[in-house]
Amino acid sequence: MVNHQTVGDRATHLSSEDLAALRENLHEQRLFRQDQLRQIAAAPRAEELLGRRSAAQAEVHVKLAASARMVLADVEAALQRMADGSYGACHLCRRAIDRERLTIVPQARYCARCQQVREAGR
Repeated sequence: MVNHQTVGDRATHLSSEDLAALRENLHEQRLFRQDQLRQIAAAPRAEELLGRRSAAQAEVHVKLAASARMVLADVEAALQRMADGSYGACHLCRRAIDRERLTIVPQARYCARCQQVREAGR
C-alpha cells in the first residue's frame, strides 16, 4: 500500500515501508498503554492493602488512567484508519498530514495547521 497525497505544491509520500514502521510504532504504543492501564489498576489495590492511599494519590491514578485510555483510543483509531485506507489524511481539511508529523505522532488525526487551530480554540 502506497499513499500519495499532495499538500500545497509538496507531495507527502508514505511508502509501504513508512506505513509498516508507523504501524509497528502504533502497536508498540498500544502494548505500552495496555500495560500502563494494568499497572494503574493494580496500584490502588496494593496501596489500599497497605492503608496508604490518599485522596491525592487516587486523583493522580484516575487522571493517569484517563490519559492512558485516551491515547490508547487514539492509537486504536489510527490503526483502524490504516486498515481502511484513510490513514494520513487530516480529519478537518482532508489534506495529507506531513510524514514528519506522523513519524513523531503516528496517531495524529490533524495536520499541524488544523491542530494549531483546534488548540487555539480551546
